[in-house]
Amino acid sequence: MWWLALLPGVAAIAAHAQSIAGDWQGTLKAGPAELRLVVHIESKEGGLTATLDSPDQGAFAIPISSISLLDSRLNWAVNSLGAAYEGSLNARGDLIHGTFTQGQPFPLDLKRMPPAPPVKPSDIDGVWTGSLDVGVVKLRLAFHFTNTAGGLRASLDSLDQNANGLPVTSVARKGNSLKLAMDSIVATYDARIQPDHNTISGTFTQNGQPLPLTIKRSSQAGLDPKKPQNPVRPFPYREEDVVYENAPAGVKLAATFTIPPGKGPFPAVLLITGSGPQDRDESLMGHKPFLVLSDYLTRRGIAVLRADDRGVGKSTGNFGAATTADFATDAEAGVAWLKTRPEVNRARIGLIGHSEGGSIAPMVAARNRDVAFIVMLAGSGVRGDELLVAQIMALDETAGMSHAAALEAGGVERNILKTVESEKDPAKLQEKLAAFIPRTQLDSQTAALSSSWFRFFLEYDPAIDLHKVTCPVLALIGTKDTQVPAKQNLPAIRQALEAAGNRHFEVVEMPGLNHLFQTAQTGSVSEYAAIQETMSPAVLGRIASWIQGLP
Repeated sequence: MWWLALLPGVAAIAAHAQSIAGDWQGTLKAGPAELRLVVHIESKEGGLTATLDSPDQGAFAIPISSISLLDSRLNWAVNSLGAAYEGSLNARGDLIHGTFTQGQPFPLDLKRMPPAPPVKPSDIDGVWTGSLDVGVVKLRLAFHFTNTAGGLRASLDSLDQNANGLPVTSVARKGNSLKLAMDSIVATYDARIQPDHNTISGTFTQNGQPLPLTIKRSSQAGLDPKKPQNPVRPFPYREEDVVYENAPAGVKLAATFTIPPGKGPFPAVLLITGSGPQDRDESLMGHKPFLVLSDYLTRRGIAVLRADDRGVGKSTGNFGAATTADFATDAEAGVAWLKTRPEVNRARIGLIGHSEGGSIAPMVAARNRDVAFIVMLAGSGVRGDELLVAQIMALDETAGMSHAAALEAGGVERNILKTVESEKDPAKLQEKLAAFIPRTQLDSQTAALSSSWFRFFLEYDPAIDLHKVTCPVLALIGTKDTQVPAKQNLPAIRQALEAAGNRHFEVVEMPGLNHLFQTAQTGSVSEYAAIQETMSPAVLGRIASWIQGLP
């Protein structure tokens, strides 16, 4: 009857979650600027959910991507802003002392606000969705309207661009006429609420280009349609929720471990996510690539460990203060944990990394002989500054820009990156970046470009570690990958492995696949969410058969 011992812990967690529910407000001091932030936390049956307001920037109801409370430690992340928070709840339950990180850390204490008086919802409160036809693709948009004591508020999600919680700076309503302004994206929406109050029709204008847009009442559930490859329980294998520690970093990583049926020991892999705060399923654009990959491999006799990034989901730590090198130590902690499991063949522990994770895998394998093999999924073979220029050009050409114009855009990007690399002082950097970046975006862009993660990314050359990798390597990149172009990176990976004297590698272009390894038309980021396929069966099969074929 072991489960009886868990009941007090579950009850305590539920009570603690209930105690933190409510509205919390604090002031973020970033140099001379002061910004009020308000966090709205709800406790539901499935755990905590939350949204973020930045009233001084006209941004309301920004979705908080993940939030967790372990003991008195609160962690949350806003993927769309590249921001994270880590704090500690005091004994009275009325103050959270912590740090907000967006590019760089800032102290932020949140005080519990008194309950707000109830406000009657307006007749358009809720979620409204529609598609904006921009020629090459249709972009799904979702507006969130909420009536507050201060008037009607709104936020915007661009679902196919994974941009959530974009601030609607002002909402003006007169009768059935509605006008929204979104200063951060230089856009407006002039529309009329139709008599049935289920349709709003008007013109969406961005950068002076008007486009018709009709939005209709929707439900939050409808924004994330089910993907056919997502596995459905019951699974024909065991799964365990586990926690392991990166002791030198003071980080506890929460993860799921899936074990094939049978006696074992089995070959095992640790999955390493791409850039940005990611949960253990690498959830993005409505897809869960690591859930699909984990399920596929486990059904074929390979044990899989996948973890929430530090500071994300149920993992502790400060995501925003970490670099790629720090994430590599989290991966090593996962390898060390796998070695403790009796179900795992300790001589056949490997790493599978996607995107940034594809660079972390060789970083770890170069120094850790416990790694028996690695799979690089859209991993880079060149320095970050080289990659970003190629990425800008590929994305621009995919969006319809001429090759000459894309070359010019790449040149501008190269100048920006050279400026970042040469100027270490944030204040002076901001002055120099003013020549390239619009004034309205200058503060946020400077903070992001001068962050420790970005500076490491710019100057890190994966070839240095690939030169030291002697274990078997499988490197895959799709021909339609616009974020890590195959023509630039696969030859560099091959050259580095050859220089290392590695005779056990495969470097493969996957025809017709994008950065997520979906079968794609153009490779544009805007396609990711619209494509039903989460990961091509050709890639899933290739990874599994390659691992199974290793000696």
